[in-house]
Amino acid sequence: MKTSIIILLCKLLRVIGKLVGKGSSLPGRIALKLDPNILKKIKLPDEIVAVTGSNGKTSTVEMIAHVLKSNGKKIAYNKEGSNQIEGVTTFLLNDCTLGGRVKSDIILMESDERFARHTFKHFTPTHYVITNLYRDQMTRNGHPEWVYDIVGESIHEGTHLVLNADDPLVSCFGLGKEAVTWFGVDRLPFSTDRNTSLYHDGRYCPNCKSRMEYDYYHYNHIGSYHCTGCGLHRNNTTYTVTDASLKDSYIEINGKYHIDLSFSGIYHFYNTLATFAICNILGIPGEQIVSALNGYQMKSGRIVKFAVGEKEGTLLTSKHENSISYDQSIRVAVQDERDVTVTVIVDAISRKYFTSETSWLWDIDFELLAADHVKEIILTGRYCNDLAVRFSYCGIDSQRIHVIEDIGEAVTYMKDKAPGYQYVITCFSDKEKLLEKVEKRAEE
Repeated sequence: MKTSIIILLCKLLRVIGKLVGKGSSLPGRIALKLDPNILKKIKLPDEIVAVTGSNGKTSTVEMIAHVLKSNGKKIAYNKEGSNQIEGVTTFLLNDCTLGGRVKSDIILMESDERFARHTFKHFTPTHYVITNLYRDQMTRNGHPEWVYDIVGESIHEGTHLVLNADDPLVSCFGLGKEAVTWFGVDRLPFSTDRNTSLYHDGRYCPNCKSRMEYDYYHYNHIGSYHCTGCGLHRNNTTYTVTDASLKDSYIEINGKYHIDLSFSGIYHFYNTLATFAICNILGIPGEQIVSALNGYQMKSGRIVKFAVGEKEGTLLTSKHENSISYDQSIRVAVQDERDVTVTVIVDAISRKYFTSETSWLWDIDFELLAADHVKEIILTGRYCNDLAVRFSYCGIDSQRIHVIEDIGEAVTYMKDKAPGYQYVITCFSDKEKLLEKVEKRAEE
């Protein structure tokens, strides 16, 4: 079948999909069935930026897109977050002329860390941002070092790597390569001298398995490190957070560029830094990047302000089966100095697979919720009793913990009895189970 016909069909299917609220990947899946090499037959622009990693892909891509568009660049990207080859094919073909030429100046894509190797068989990114690699979705990803090997298959000659220097596993992608730019966060007041997480995946070098030593940690295995065997170490960074405040929600990059953030969190510091780095590499001046990012409100819906009765709250959406994602949501609630109630909803484990595997709950640092200003904790959803068993080992007074299986009843308790500001921590699949029962205020 002619390329022009496949492109036209993909465009029509995408229009129909938007009308019914779906269709970010189906048009691409059909196009690939009609011609598995369709992506090799289209004319791509000179700059192709890919972003992958365990966490932060969607948020980082959204901010990069915002900065580039704010500076007059015409871009195409998978803003729905459909990040496997079918979703990539959909948005690329929809940006094509019928003659097969992509109309945008820059292609920007979020790429699933397991499927990037398949996508990049058809074309090679000019720039490749890798944010981090963590324990993530055991049912599909297994161990981070297994995912590392798979991501490695997606890296090709001629690609400029933009790597998180603070992640020892990610830093291994830069070994022996010249076209690498490093970004990272200096030691700051929130850094620690020892690992404070429940597990320590940075204890041994991912390159040679010798003992790793750390100068400081930001969280888990992220920080400044050096291997006692092969010498793997945190590389000097070109783009660096040199100052930051969790309380006042800002970062300073390279001692010069101050960015006020709409949301405070170490994750967001890294996502913003990665955005600054790649946009500057693409030629956007630092001052113009700052202007675009200052106070930028995220549109991804990962953070949602809500009201329940007369009480205000924030929904923090964490990634499925990803303990570090949950840890960062917990830290947001803990660093709030007001009296708070924290509700944890676990009603579904995975978006794609049926599984009742809850061992990952034991990797989450729920012990942080022992803070005095966390007045009550509500555990709700189908797996509330699994949560209750986990919390029985946290050393938190059981009088502060309420187990309410029905989410509706838990919301009623929040409205009538739960003290202070309300934080709710849950995953993507479960967030609407809360939002349909409360008054939604705004998304970040």
